[in-house]
Amino acid sequence: QPWSVVGGNTLSAIVGIASVNWIPDPAVAAAVAVGGAIGLMFVARCLHPPGGAAALLAVLTHTTHLSSAFFPFFVNSLLLVLAGAAYNSFTGRRYPHVQVAQPPRADARFSQADIDAVLARYNQVLDISRDDLESLIQQTELESYKRRLGTLHCDDIMSRTPITVEFGTPLQEAWALMHERRIKALPVVDRTRRVVGIVTQADFFRQLDLAHHEGIAGRLRDFIRATRTVVSNKPEVVGQIMTRQVRVASADRPVVDLVPLFSEGGHHHIPIIDAEKRLAGMITQSDFVRALYRAVRPEN
Repeated sequence: QPWSVVGGNTLSAIVGIASVNWIPDPAVAAAVAVGGAIGLMFVARCLHPPGGAAALLAVLTHTTHLSSAFFPFFVNSLLLVLAGAAYNSFTGRRYPHVQVAQPPRADARFSQADIDAVLARYNQVLDISRDDLESLIQQTELESYKRRLGTLHCDDIMSRTPITVEFGTPLQEAWALMHERRIKALPVVDRTRRVVGIVTQADFFRQLDLAHHEGIAGRLRDFIRATRTVVSNKPEVVGQIMTRQVRVASADRPVVDLVPLFSEGGHHHIPIIDAEKRLAGMITQSDFVRALYRAVRPEN
């Protein structure tokens, strides 16, 4: 950073010049200059390793005039910073690096207080800001997730041979399947096992008047009960209430690609299809969470 370069070199030069003027013995002056320069840079928060060399150079060249701290040390350091800024601007990188404190994330696995506690126990000086350190840890954690989950594909975690229904399956039969098997969604397939829709418990309840909770069980029974007459004024089969726009994923797709679908897309069930576009399995939120846990648990 500019302050580390300019401040570190200039302050170290001042310490070196003062050591030459106050200490006759060059060996002692050199030791005091380097040690004093490092201490001053710590206090001024401009630790710059070449600053110690600047202090030593002032002693070795027997520089006694304080104006030398301005030129060549200050001026040359400033020119060096300007050259670095010009080069980084030309190559599309930002310099000086601006440290921006990020607001704490609700889903973060660690907090700023955790970092402070570890740094306090470490009890060493790091030439990096806490904000940059936190960003590095978060990015490292993200790369670790990608590496661990990148080797998993949908066919590794999906539930195979899922229970399905067809377009003409009666509502009562579909509801009974979900109740007996304790599942919340059924893929709707055609005769070639290609997905044409999906029916969930929400699709059933969407047909009811949920503004009034009284008697909802009775209304559900009436809704799924088959009509004995030829003409019906309510849906009778799955195809009439199913969701037609279904998000599917291929069996060889990396599991990590499903993160946005489950976390932000509002999906709870993702049908998995094979190379011939036929239903091969199903991934639920439970399957996905189980895969995440297995990927990040310490023994892995």
